[in-house]
Amino acid sequence: MSSVEQTLSIIKPDAVQRNLVDAIKSKFIENKLNIKKIKKIKISKEESAEFYKVHQTKPFYDGLCAYLSSGPIVVMILEGENAIQKNREIMGATDPQKAEIGTIRREHGISIDKNSVHGSDSPDNAKKEIDFFFKS
Repeated sequence: MSSVEQTLSIIKPDAVQRNLVDAIKSKFIENKLNIKKIKKIKISKEESAEFYKVHQTKPFYDGLCAYLSSGPIVVMILEGENAIQKNREIMGATDPQKAEIGTIRREHGISIDKNSVHGSDSPDNAKKEIDFFFKS
């Protein structure tokens, strides 16, 4: 059964720096995900650490936090049928080398670390992540 969901998408610093925002937004729209809210922001290392707290025990945590706070990012609320899963399919595998042809990470990702986009991986995380960036 399908349902309309919302999910968070982040266009990461490497993709913003390379002027890929419009190309990435187009990919979501082509795949019937509506951009409900969007803003370009710069977050601090502390905010990045809070956002990625779920990964704090992992070896890549510090680098991830430093990277997300290294330049402007674009955060979006995407909405559509099964938006969480659909967004994950559009993004592709974390490692751009292993991502399917046609996915954002395959087309634009530089490395596992600089893979251009982030997307929520579950309904619970989607809600937390949307609230993190779009506190009402």
